[in-house]
Amino acid sequence: MLPARSLMAFTLASHIILVPMGVALPLITLIMHGYGLRRGDATALLLARRWSAVMAVQFAIGVVTGTVLSFEFGLLWPGLMGRWGDVFGLGFGIEAWAFFLEAVLIAVYLYGWRRLPARTHFLLGLPLPATALLGAFGILAANSWMNTPQGFTLDSEGNPVDVDVRKAIFTPMFGPEYWHFVVAMLLTAGYVVAGVYAVGWLRGRRDHYHRLGFTVPFTVAAVFTPIQFMLGDAIARAVFRKQPVKFAAMEIVWNTDTHVPEYLFGRLHPDGSISGGIKIPQLDSILAGFSPDTKVTGLTSVPADHRPNATQATITHWAFDTMVGIGSVLVLLALWYGIVWLRRRRLPDSPWFYRSAACAGVASVIAVECGWIATEVGRQPWIVYQNMKVAEAVTATRSGALWTMFGLVVVVYVFIFGSFLVVLLKMRTRWRLDDERRSEEGTMETPETDTPYGPRSAVPAGAAPAPRRGDGGGDDGPGPTEEGSR
Repeated sequence: MLPARSLMAFTLASHIILVPMGVALPLITLIMHGYGLRRGDATALLLARRWSAVMAVQFAIGVVTGTVLSFEFGLLWPGLMGRWGDVFGLGFGIEAWAFFLEAVLIAVYLYGWRRLPARTHFLLGLPLPATALLGAFGILAANSWMNTPQGFTLDSEGNPVDVDVRKAIFTPMFGPEYWHFVVAMLLTAGYVVAGVYAVGWLRGRRDHYHRLGFTVPFTVAAVFTPIQFMLGDAIARAVFRKQPVKFAAMEIVWNTDTHVPEYLFGRLHPDGSISGGIKIPQLDSILAGFSPDTKVTGLTSVPADHRPNATQATITHWAFDTMVGIGSVLVLLALWYGIVWLRRRRLPDSPWFYRSAACAGVASVIAVECGWIATEVGRQPWIVYQNMKVAEAVTATRSGALWTMFGLVVVVYVFIFGSFLVVLLKMRTRWRLDDERRSEEGTMETPETDTPYGPRSAVPAGAAPAPRRGDGGGDDGPGPTEEGSR
């Protein structure tokens, strides 16, 4: 079970890095695109074009990591898919349809630059955010079902029958989990993109390009940050009502009681004692039910083999506190930005603001990772809450083979993400050189005419076309196709 869980955790943690950009970057790109069309701003169109290229590269990498995860469900957890696949598998089907649709729409959007009328091209890109949200809908439907399973009855052998698809999708945790996730993706992508231009701002690049590249995504993130804070509070209360043992792990509550204190971090021991951390009397009961008299269920309310152990509870608690702490700091950053903008109608001047903005993207990704850790580790030992334990679902493959697979996946992922980074850096270098050339020429045209994808621009009239391989012009000699035909 250890290598299977380790492999799944590694691939999920790697894939989740790409998800915010996959879900939210299309919307941010289209906002910039629409702004450019409405204002006739060539710089905004240039940014939208470049972000669309990043979106395509990210989507390609996400295809690989997402496909690996899909296979792992069947390879590592055959007990889960064999018994419960007919109940919650529709979510994966929805995600697959959304993936194929998104691939087509991204291709159309990329190819449409300079080849479609501006309005038509923009309208064809509008469905992109909806398909991204549809993909998130499918995945979150499956995950929320694992947390609060419903929509079936069990026969005499314990197998699910009489599946109600609607109830299986729209579980009690689906709404809170879905909207919490979607808004997290929007603010994370906004802070990540804005952070790139915040670094440029700190390095002295304070032209219209960097100002616009920072303002649009950061504004999107700043608007959604306080909304996310409220949604986070709502989903915590939903967990308190629907998964009380998970809530006890999140707050390291050992015994069921009222007037329960809140611990900021701290470590839970197997005997129920807590060491370290900051203790705030009665706050946990107040946060859970708006009253110190609120009864909070403890871990000991269920048998030891039906709850997370002390180590798992501590991991869940630290992940939850880290996520909440980062979210609180981001709210302060968003308020800083909003107050300055409302009072002075301009961006803040303080270098500390841009240092904080540059760090906000990384912090947001860490918060997303912590959110998934709290969700998955806090559900232990259940893979389907109160219906199937992880040990019942795991593959019978020997651990040695799984550890070998884990090692191979790590090597492949290092190569994949390294290639992704190299491609992004090369794109950044090419774009910077292109900007320097335009600055020297005193021009700022609409998106660049030489792109790394799609057909090249037509040869200007009167210009001699470059010789092709095998056409008798140049020193290349016959191409492989012609040589082979001879």
